[in-house]
Amino acid sequence: MFTGIVECIGTVASLNPSDETGGTSLAIRDCGDVLSDAKLGDSISINGTCLTYTHLTATSFTVGISPETLRRTNLSALRPSSPVNLERAVSATSRMGGHFVQGHIDTVARILSTKPDGNSVVLRLQPRDKGVMKYVVEKGYVTLDGASLTVTQVNDVEGWWEIMLIAYTQERVVTAGKNPGEEVNVEVDMVGKYVEKSVRGYFEGLESKNGTGKGILEKMVGRIVEDRLARRSELKDGMGSL
Repeated sequence: MFTGIVECIGTVASLNPSDETGGTSLAIRDCGDVLSDAKLGDSISINGTCLTYTHLTATSFTVGISPETLRRTNLSALRPSSPVNLERAVSATSRMGGHFVQGHIDTVARILSTKPDGNSVVLRLQPRDKGVMKYVVEKGYVTLDGASLTVTQVNDVEGWWEIMLIAYTQERVVTAGKNPGEEVNVEVDMVGKYVEKSVRGYFEGLESKNGTGKGILEKMVGRIVEDRLARRSELKDGMGSL
């Protein structure tokens, strides 16, 4: 478990697709700040991905990466000297400065645009897996490359959301240095997933008992769709009257 508060930025020493174990390993250097209490087998978040120390020195470490992790994340795009966000797993005395982050990447998102807003920067992102859009809400949390950030705008029709990086954050996360077209790792807020599963289970239970659950759920969804369509119609009418 992590908080989404990046502790330091490390540097990729190597990404070996065929190490002595026959798998892929990733070595990170210049990261002594997160190694003072590290032990083999501990968890470390690299660009939001929960991985395990397999080798340690005072200023560097190595982790193994599974094929599934390579497919789902942006780690395969790392090169020697690439910067990466790092965070140790929480302890009993850790402050929860961000939100509950598992380090299990849901998908990657492509940066569509970056634009300045005062001394902040606004990033617009579009996920590869459009299914995660239902978990992204305005003023909610989203984890990008391991950093806990607040969603400032969502467009479900076009399938994108925006976040804003303040000047302080820009200096402490790798995402600020990325350009349109590059990808970031995305983990949506797990609370939304639990709520969805609980609500779905509740209505499926009603349906199995007395056959009413499905009807209630369909009515709820129907009302949401009607409300969205009505809002879109009002916006179009408003634009037409200008």
